[in-house]
Amino acid sequence: MYKLSAVLTGVLVAVMVTFNGLLANQIGDYLAVLIVHIVGLITISFILIFGRRKINVNRDIPVYLFGAGAIGVVLVLFNNICFKYLGISITLALGLFGQSIASGIIDHFGLLGMDTHTFRKEKLVGLILIFAGIIVMVVY
Repeated sequence: MYKLSAVLTGVLVAVMVTFNGLLANQIGDYLAVLIVHIVGLITISFILIFGRRKINVNRDIPVYLFGAGAIGVVLVLFNNICFKYLGISITLALGLFGQSIASGIIDHFGLLGMDTHTFRKEKLVGLILIFAGIIVMVVY
């Protein structure tokens, strides 16, 4: 079930990046990022209100974890810029390749408080195949 959810997430990311990029082409990169996050804030506010969920912020949460919001803003901005010059396929392929490398490093070393999952040589084959696929996409 979780793997299917991950595939659905990938589909939604592709649609989201496309919508964000098209919006940015119409109104500009920075205004598009602002609008996207305002719409996101409104959406999650409705979900919390209608779901009758209380906002309970644990005071023991490390402050740096709240930086994910800033990373999200930069991510949407960079996706919008890349979309304009690279198109959706290359933007997403390179983004996913970067995510794969970063997540492998985080898993291997247990960074950011994550459990350690040692990098196996078999994963390197997958990364090489992904990189080869990106090269084919860029060249052709």
